[in-house]
Amino acid sequence: MANASLPPLIEQMLQPEFYPHDVQPPIRLMQTHVSYVLLTGDFAYKVKKSVDFGFLNYSTLEKRQHFCEEELRLNQRAAAALYLEVLPIAQQGDRFVLGADDSVVEYVVKMRQFPQSALLSHQFEQGELTEALLRQLAAAIAEFHLKAKTNDYIRAFGTVENVRQSIDENYEQTVGFIGGPQTQQQFDETKAFTDEFFATRQDLLQQRMAQDKIRACHGDLHLNNICYWQDELLLFDCIEFNEPFRFVDVMFDIAYIIMDLTVQGRRDLAAIFLSHYVECTGDWEGLQVLPLYVSRQSYVRAKVTSFLLGDPSIDEGTKQDAAAKAAKYYTLAWEAMQPQPGRLLVMSGLSGSGKSTVARELSRQLGAIYLRSDAVRKHLAEVPLPQRGDDSLYTPEMSQKTYERLAELGGLLASQGYTAILDAKFDRVATRQLAIAQAQTHDLPLTLVHCQAPSEVLEQRVRERQGDIADATVAVLAQQTLEPFTATEGQFVHPVDTTQPLPPQLATIVEA
Repeated sequence: MANASLPPLIEQMLQPEFYPHDVQPPIRLMQTHVSYVLLTGDFAYKVKKSVDFGFLNYSTLEKRQHFCEEELRLNQRAAAALYLEVLPIAQQGDRFVLGADDSVVEYVVKMRQFPQSALLSHQFEQGELTEALLRQLAAAIAEFHLKAKTNDYIRAFGTVENVRQSIDENYEQTVGFIGGPQTQQQFDETKAFTDEFFATRQDLLQQRMAQDKIRACHGDLHLNNICYWQDELLLFDCIEFNEPFRFVDVMFDIAYIIMDLTVQGRRDLAAIFLSHYVECTGDWEGLQVLPLYVSRQSYVRAKVTSFLLGDPSIDEGTKQDAAAKAAKYYTLAWEAMQPQPGRLLVMSGLSGSGKSTVARELSRQLGAIYLRSDAVRKHLAEVPLPQRGDDSLYTPEMSQKTYERLAELGGLLASQGYTAILDAKFDRVATRQLAIAQAQTHDLPLTLVHCQAPSEVLEQRVRERQGDIADATVAVLAQQTLEPFTATEGQFVHPVDTTQPLPPQLATIVEA
């Protein structure tokens, strides 16, 4: 049905005869403040509105053509299966013709249409977003980020001045909501936390630039812009209209997902995703800047939701829902920057003793970052994680470097307020001492989790391993022994028999 409030072009695009292919009526129209999206069945068509918001300018036909082409180019990096082509729309008399290139009046991005059930946001809401898919997502985003372009121009967007610009604007634009969805204390403390970060952590932001962590990212990578369709994860609808929103730290990109999971109380899923992402990239140090970006993304979501409160066309019930939603995100923005107590957990045991199983479960329950020595070792040697390492990967010198790096990362993350779980054999007093020294240096609570199982169980587990980055074999296991814990170590040790039910054994560790 024609709608008098819609432009004539959109009215015609709602008619099946506009398209040179079969459609599934009725054609569905979705609107945002910057675009119209028409869903025809097999294909979706996006038309950009003629608007200029400063940070986004689609006000001329030339600009809309340019940004349609940019949308196609940029989204083909991580969603090539969805983004097909840019088509002109011509006007012939009172009719609009798709694909005609004379008298062009508009441009449209043609995409494949997927079911809404494929959106990860939908799966999350339905309780169907699995841990396995989250790990797969972490790996897909890691690969996307590692391939993303960077250069001197892109890196320059990582300066303190550029990073804090949008954050300061957020505070300026939300003063009017104090006493509504956020409190004066939240506003003051969130702003104070970010001001303190920019005043004292400039060296960290400079390191991120020097380490090429400022890249041509997605820029809007929340769960509603990711779908799992036809056995493929697709990251779509990236920012094409504003370089400062896209040329960002890779941690800025994944902060959206951490926000989406955390605001719904699923810190366990956030930890699973985050642990696997940094394992794939080796960017464990990047977790130091993540709270800043989780706070920023949460504050933006709160701000945008708050804007509904001043819209006279919105009913009171919707405004109450918006106020409650905004309050949740303001709270998360505040919480993300709050100092947190860190904790260090060190796994110990022979190959096949169940260390990784226990570590993953502890990560779920504690919302902890899980670091595996196998990943640390391969990143040090620049060996791809899925690739089996040769003998050079397991020399005494390489093992020493691995344990030193693992302990150093554990101390760093725990000192920044994370709970860190170090998953390695830690079968020698000397290697355990590395972790103990980090805990003492940073004044951290320490737990040594000693996993045990009979030798025949160890052999069976190692023999049956599949699809894991660990390289240990039965032959390697046969050469392993575990040095007894010293009296000093004993005060930290929590034994776990992994042939017995885990919940009661892990409960004492979690509650410690």
